[in-house]
Parts: sequence; C-alpha cells; structure tokens
Amino acid sequence: MKQLLLATLVVTLTLPVTGMAQTADLTSVHTPTIKIGWMDAEQAVLTCDEGIRAINDIQKFIDTKNNDRDVMLRDAEDLRAKLEVQASKLTDEAYMDLEEKAHIAEIKLQRFIEDTQNDITSRRNRMVSSISAKMGPIIENVAIDKGLDAILIYSPSQRDAWVNPALFVTDDIIKAYNQVYPAGAPTIPAAAKKP
Repeated sequence: MKQLLLATLVVTLTLPVTGMAQTADLTSVHTPTIKIGWMDAEQAVLTCDEGIRAINDIQKFIDTKNNDRDVMLRDAEDLRAKLEVQASKLTDEAYMDLEEKAHIAEIKLQRFIEDTQNDITSRRNRMVSSISAKMGPIIENVAIDKGLDAILIYSPSQRDAWVNPALFVTDDIIKAYNQVYPAGAPTIPAAAKKP
C-alpha cells in the first residue's frame, strides 16, 4: 500500500515538470560562456626562478656523485684487471681474496648508483612538489586577474589535443610566481637554454 502511494506521488509530482520541459522555450535558455586558460605545469615549475635554481643545485649534486661513481668504477675495474693479470701467479687463497674484493667493490658501486638515483629522484620530486604547492594560489590569482573560469593543465609531451597558444597563461603564472617567490637572478645553463 505504501509503495502504491509513493509511486502515485512520484508520478503526480513529475508529470508537470515533464510537461514544462517539453513546452519550454529553448531560445530563452542562456548558456554561460566559460573562459579557460591553459598552462604547461612542467614548464612553469622548471623555468620559474626557484625551479632553475633548484635544477642547478640538483645538477651540481649529480656532477659530484658522477665523480664519486667514476672513482668507484675505476677501483672496481682495477681490481678486476689485477685479478685477470695476476690470476696465474696467485695462490688459490689470494685469488679468492682478490675475487671477493672485486665483487664487493662492484656491489658497492651498484648500490651507490641505485642510492644516488633514488636520491636524485627524491630531490626532483621534492622540488616539484614544493614549487607546485606554492604555485596553486598563484594560478588562482592569475585566473581571477584574467577573468578566467578555469586554468587547465596541458602537457606538450602528450599530443592528444591541440590548444590555441593564445589561451596559454604559463608565462603569466611564472612571472607572478617569481614576483611572490624571488630566487635571485639565476641563469639558465647553456645546455638547458632553448633555441
């Protein structure tokens, strides 16, 4: 009984709405205009002053670690070469001892490479996360200043769509970010400069 009453009530309430929808004047419907801007988030993070400085710091870290890796690699290669050259002259015990030293040097080198790569990845992720978090309010302010309803992320590496370059606000976001978070006047290394 309750189900019948409920069904009757639903039908009674929806019929007038359905009839109105069918007789509504479609010319009086106003579709709002939505203004959208696009930004390349990767470009914004990597080319703002703070991003450039952080990338330079990470590159210095990488260069130092590469030098350390080269020393460790030479040491491991020297032990292997010594083992090959002196193999016939060494006692079994001395051979096994040198073999173990070479193996340990190679394992240390491999671990060093893995640890260094993890450290580099972590530093990059922290940099991107830190700048992205601070960039959120900047993006909002640029949207408000330009009268935009939304700023969407565009990734040039994904060629799924084309966006009119006039709709990009990435440079405006970078400029506003640099004003709020100045990082001095770092220069882009020659290798990182775009033509």
